[in-house]
Amino acid sequence: MGTTNRFVPNVYFSKKQELLRFLYTIGISIAALLLKILALFDHKIRLGVQGRKATFPNIQKAIHPDDRTLWFHCASLGEFEQGLPVFKALRKLCPNHKIVLTFFSPSGYEIRKNTDVADVVAYLSMDTISNAKRFLDIVHPDLTVFVKYDIWPNYLLELKKQNRNAILISALFSDSQPYFKWYGSLMRRALAAFRHIFVQDEASQQLLESIGLSDTSISGDTRYDRVFDQLSQDNSLPFMGDFKQGHVCVVIGSSWPEDETLLVHFINNNLDNGVKYVFAPHNIRPELINNLRSKIKAKSVIYSEMDGKDLSGFSVFIIDTIGLLSKIYSYADIAYVGGAMGHTGLHNILEPAVFGVPIVIGKNHKKFPEAQKMINQAGVQSVTGQEDLDKTLSALIASLELRQKLGRQNGSFIEKNKGALIQIIQIIRIYL
Repeated sequence: MGTTNRFVPNVYFSKKQELLRFLYTIGISIAALLLKILALFDHKIRLGVQGRKATFPNIQKAIHPDDRTLWFHCASLGEFEQGLPVFKALRKLCPNHKIVLTFFSPSGYEIRKNTDVADVVAYLSMDTISNAKRFLDIVHPDLTVFVKYDIWPNYLLELKKQNRNAILISALFSDSQPYFKWYGSLMRRALAAFRHIFVQDEASQQLLESIGLSDTSISGDTRYDRVFDQLSQDNSLPFMGDFKQGHVCVVIGSSWPEDETLLVHFINNNLDNGVKYVFAPHNIRPELINNLRSKIKAKSVIYSEMDGKDLSGFSVFIIDTIGLLSKIYSYADIAYVGGAMGHTGLHNILEPAVFGVPIVIGKNHKKFPEAQKMINQAGVQSVTGQEDLDKTLSALIASLELRQKLGRQNGSFIEKNKGALIQIIQIIRIYL
């Protein structure tokens, strides 16, 4: 922990800074208008636009002027899962506070809008000065926690103006971000609104020091704590036991078409190997699920159509619902985690790793530090294409010893890297 940054309640802006903030706010207002137009054609965008209309009414109903409150903000579902250990700890630490949880993305809000970690869940209204002031006047949080990124200058500058405590956790920075560019003064001022920033690595801490932010700690990634907690949960899914029946099981999590093309080819060319496969695609739109199923030669069943069927007679199980993947991984003998064969971004490899499962991923993983670490130090294998995938999967399927070795390395890696939660809560207590 470094020395505390000077925290000035009444924020002074130069004329240049005021102009930048004005232009930024105009840009946000234009973006809000464009989103309303795009919402006419896109279901996901429409959910966000409609949801933001209810933000202030819903919060006003839940929060009263004399309530003590905490505010948690996440960009989307991944950041929520990352922050969840901290949210749960603060819920226990502050039982008399009401908690407001906000998301920017529908993929976070729609899945976690009923979470019991918060008293009210809402979309974050667009980052205008007036919205920020109105929101904070209603919520008046004793402590605000942002997760990883999604740094909104007007909200953060209003927090600073009102002299309210704000913390950023599990942050990860690179020199390509605007905070460290000549044009990034507004974003730097937004970062300075945080009383303390918990970063994942030393490189991030050094970047913050280069712009004069010293109240930082290297705490690591709270996702390790999050997935380790999964071991203490009930992960049983009776339908998975009925399907697996003691066979080697490959779970293909958060797959995209680029992943599925290679995996379907492998399955169709190894129909007699006795292996069971579970697909849990990232996108579960019916037309995409049906298209995937039509390409698979092995006997397959879809989750939404499984009732009354003898699951033991199927070789491929396609999951067309959300919220089950973390438990399904507990049944895996091998996991393939999608997103890195194309350019959509690697999905969470820590979820299967905690169960001691060997993991296969695609080639485009350079932006994901945990992937490189686990390739070098644990049981993750990266494949570049069809031939590489076929060879890697065949070796894992054929060798129990290899699966156990790589799986143990993954499980051990998770256990060694947990502990961010304890460090974060120790420092957060100072601001409560």
